[in-house]
Amino acid sequence: MTDTVFVALADPTRRTVFDLLVETGPQSATRLADHLPISRQAISKHLGVLEDAGLVTRERAGRETRFVANPDGLDEVTQWIQKVGTTWETRLRRLQDRFGSQ
Repeated sequence: MTDTVFVALADPTRRTVFDLLVETGPQSATRLADHLPISRQAISKHLGVLEDAGLVTRERAGRETRFVANPDGLDEVTQWIQKVGTTWETRLRRLQDRFGSQ
């Protein structure tokens, strides 16, 4: 799932869409398109990629479909980043212990 999230967030438009949903709450594709210089159809495609990555969910509100940010979809990526960070901190500490601050 980590790869899917990275692929989804690699695109700046998808990051913007995700950020908008986090900041503004549930929105339809039409509303999101009002904030960006792309069509509603393009927004829908981006939302599909975000949904496949677990970063967005759909909810029905009457006849309208709204999209909701799911920040929990970032948990696996966050854990991976923390693991990599801890590994590098350990390596750097070993180097510092071995060579000191010369």
